[in-house]
Amino acid sequence: MMRHRQFTLRVAFWLAVVLPFAGHAGDAAYASERYEGYYYPENLTEEHYVSPAQKLPTATRESRLAFVSGVALSASDRAYPPQRAMFAKGDQAQKLIVVSLYDNHMTTLAQARAVLALMTGVARTTKILRDMQVESVFNFLDFCKMLGFTELTISDGRTFAHRFVLE
Repeated sequence: MMRHRQFTLRVAFWLAVVLPFAGHAGDAAYASERYEGYYYPENLTEEHYVSPAQKLPTATRESRLAFVSGVALSASDRAYPPQRAMFAKGDQAQKLIVVSLYDNHMTTLAQARAVLALMTGVARTTKILRDMQVESVFNFLDFCKMLGFTELTISDGRTFAHRFVLE
């Protein structure tokens, strides 16, 4: 009975939180503009992150969505509600967005970087990265580059938003 309830909660989480964000976004330039002011504030800062990792030839839209699902699933396995929402946008799910679900959380770039550092460990536990046997020297942004994400935007959902353009 308990397993059935856990499975039902996971499915409900998937349907309510992750699935609505996994759709196509259309033209890339329009897509970024479309997300600003909707998923995160318009006054975002931006930096280019040059990753030592290479995009994997096997990286596809499906592998990026599987990665997002794996990270979301690990968050739903905890005894407390998820602290942030993570979803892929863009016609090939190449834009990753991470938004805090709590006030006064990830309000600075330093806090956002700390969250990404924590997410590195979580990402390593996902099936897709375990199957790829990636090196432990890589961080969350490197994993994103390997999977074919071209940018990652992280936000507190109110006043702070920062985009990493992955190169």
